[in-house]
Amino acid sequence: MLSFFVDRMPFDARHQGFYARIMADIHALNADKGKKLPKPDWIRVKAPNSQGFKDTRDLMRTLSLNTVCEEAACPNIGECWTQGHATVMILGSVCTRACAFCNIETGRPDLLDPHEPRNLAEAVGKLGLKHVVITSVDRDDLDDGGAAHFAECIELLRMTAPDTTVEILTPDFQKKPGALEIIAKARPDVFNHNIETVPRLYREIRPGARYFHSLKILQHVKELEPKSFTKSGLMVGLGETKEEVLQVMDDLRSAEVDFITIGQYLQPTPRHAPVDRYVTPDEFRYYERMAKAKGFLMVSASPLTRSSYHAGDDFAQMKKNREARLAEDA
Repeated sequence: MLSFFVDRMPFDARHQGFYARIMADIHALNADKGKKLPKPDWIRVKAPNSQGFKDTRDLMRTLSLNTVCEEAACPNIGECWTQGHATVMILGSVCTRACAFCNIETGRPDLLDPHEPRNLAEAVGKLGLKHVVITSVDRDDLDDGGAAHFAECIELLRMTAPDTTVEILTPDFQKKPGALEIIAKARPDVFNHNIETVPRLYREIRPGARYFHSLKILQHVKELEPKSFTKSGLMVGLGETKEEVLQVMDDLRSAEVDFITIGQYLQPTPRHAPVDRYVTPDEFRYYERMAKAKGFLMVSASPLTRSSYHAGDDFAQMKKNREARLAEDA
């Protein structure tokens, strides 16, 4: 009953983080009802301590850049940062949403940093990135949801690093007319918007979002830029069924999404939604086979898969897969 009530609270309460605290308490109580599941061997990673990791961290600090790697407590941070790969999170470090799976702080965001696009471009140059992933917090407080800031980042990268391909992972821009058109005009190489979970779990896991709105975003971007690649991902282990995951695949293909990522949900803190189960590597391989059979150009499905994990290599392979498919259809 309490979760039903808070899902209908006015937006300004969510802005103040009140909604986030209530939902976090609900999930903490739910988690206390049963034993916490022990992590299986296939989900364990080593603590980061390489010099490459430290160099990447220091560069982000020097340029005052936020990363989703840190803010969302990504398990792959050690591997990626050792290789000099970081997913920069623009539009600040405070989100206006309160998703039950996400470790990013919720509250009233700061003003936009006008130096952020330039600092991002400098980081890409110093890291020598051939493929960069840019994501952001939700900014429901901005008239365009931050779309123009995304576009500025992309356009500056086109000037300073013309050989670098650009992938963006965006929020849903609810009630932000024209936002997608702004981003599509900047022509990112990959437009990613994560569906996150199955529709049945949206009220509990992603209460500020709407499943079919997210699908519509992905479809509309493809309509605006048919040659661009679109991408989406979801977490498993939150209580979904196999049948529901397969239906999400069908929905994404109906929206002409090219690339799907599927990874294990990991509970960031005891105050977040609990892990329902740890999906086995065999089940991930099953999802990979089914997604390929349904026509996705690219599939990444494994316990540690995340949206930007191996994104550069996956983008190169996706391009080859499209060329091969076009050749077959010719």
